[in-house]
Amino acid sequence: MIVDCAVYRDGHRTEGPDDLSDARASGGFVWIGLHEPSEKEFALVTEEFALHPLAVEDALKAHQRPKLEVYDDSLFMVLKPVVYEPASDTVTSGEVMVFLGHAFVVTVRHGDGSPLGVVRRRLEQEPELLGKGPTSVLYAITDATVDHYLEVATELQTDLEELETEVFSPDVGGSRNTASRIYTFKRQVLEFRRATGPLAAPLVRLSGTGTSTLAVPFVEEKTQPFFRDVNDHLTRVNESVEGLDRLVSDILSAHLAQMSLRQNDDMRKISAWAAMAAIPTMAAGVYGMNFEHMPELRWVWSYPALMALMVMTEVLVYRLFKRRGWL
Repeated sequence: MIVDCAVYRDGHRTEGPDDLSDARASGGFVWIGLHEPSEKEFALVTEEFALHPLAVEDALKAHQRPKLEVYDDSLFMVLKPVVYEPASDTVTSGEVMVFLGHAFVVTVRHGDGSPLGVVRRRLEQEPELLGKGPTSVLYAITDATVDHYLEVATELQTDLEELETEVFSPDVGGSRNTASRIYTFKRQVLEFRRATGPLAAPLVRLSGTGTSTLAVPFVEEKTQPFFRDVNDHLTRVNESVEGLDRLVSDILSAHLAQMSLRQNDDMRKISAWAAMAAIPTMAAGVYGMNFEHMPELRWVWSYPALMALMVMTEVLVYRLFKRRGWL
């Protein structure tokens, strides 16, 4: 479905045309926003702006990695906005496809998160930036996406600190759910990384800081400093994601080491108690064999002496294990 359609001239919005063929007026450009369009709904836009069939297929089917592709009549870019859900501490990603030409911008959004209405309203309040043409729309979308990455990275950092506290807590650190929580958090970081990592190469091309000296078609050279600023923010995000990934791996290793130490400690305690139980068992077993020739059986003090010997032995063994930290 078409969410919004408007023509922009000199940085200001005018009413959207009923006929798309009237939208490509001189001195302005049209911005059409769609949300999960069907093939039939997208056919008119495809025909009007001569969009490449491969890019159209990607836009309709979604599930693409962030990328930048250049065709004869348009530029095609894929972004993956992410949404952090505080209730479940999960990260979900959507997709935004941007078709950019000389006098048009077509955005296709998949997923419920990261609506572009906020970006459009904010951009309409900056006529000077909007007057730079369709490239300003691509910049505004990438800037909003990457800025939200920073917010999500901050939220994940907070969750990681809480997870660290739980892992190293003497009361909760050995719970069965801790390993599951660590693994779930690592999955969230991986989902976040899939959105931020591949976007670095397209932004390098758009900012003109890569090794290639070829300019990106349909992108105004005067907007490159804006894309360089977005690229700097994305670099911070990717560094943060790398740090999160390393830390959560270290936390998992620390948790497994703690569990191993606790299991060893439990085994030492069990072995110590088993050794203490073996002493009276052995003595009782020897004197429970009912041999006829056991002189001490006829001794009056044999029973008290045997009980005293067992108690003294148990006390000595207990103190030995206690001194060595086994009990």
